[in-house]
Amino acid sequence: MVAVPITTGRTPAKLRALARRERDGRVSARLLALANALDGMSRDQAARAAGMDRQTLRDWVHRYNAEGVEGLRDRPRPGRPCALDEGQQAALRGLILRGPRLERDGCVAWRARDLRGLVERRFGVGYSEAGVRRLLKGLDLSWQKARPIHPEADPKAQERFKESCPG
Repeated sequence: MVAVPITTGRTPAKLRALARRERDGRVSARLLALANALDGMSRDQAARAAGMDRQTLRDWVHRYNAEGVEGLRDRPRPGRPCALDEGQQAALRGLILRGPRLERDGCVAWRARDLRGLVERRFGVGYSEAGVRRLLKGLDLSWQKARPIHPEADPKAQERFKESCPG
C-alpha cells in the first residue's frame, strides 16, 4: 500500500514551528505527526507518537492536503438542536436582560433555577440547571450574577469617600 503524499510545500521544521505556536493541542499533535512522517519516520510510528493510529493519520493527511492547517481543526458537531426556536430564544434573552421583578418573577436576581422555571412556564420546555447554563452560553450570556448592590447604597457618598482617600 502506497502512503498518501503530504503536499503543501512546508518543511518538517515549518510544521513543527506551526505546532509550537498552535493553541489547540489536537491540531498541534496532528502537525507534529505530519512533520514526523515528512522527516522519514514510518507512518505507523508517526501516528503512534501523536496518539493515533495509521488510518487516522492518513485521514488527517487528506484533510491537510485539501485545506492546509485549517483542515486539521475539529469541525463543529451538530449535536441536539435547541428546544427553543430562534424567536423564543430572542424573547428569553430580552427577558433576561430586562431583569426579574420580585412581584412578577418571585426573585430579585436571576439564578439558573429561576430561569429554569421561567423557561418551563413561558415556553413549556423543561431544562436542567446545566441545560439552562448551556442555553445562556448559546445566547452569549453568562449565568453568573453581578456583585450585589445594597438598596440603600449612596453612589455619591462612595465617590466622595474615594476622593478623600489618598493613593
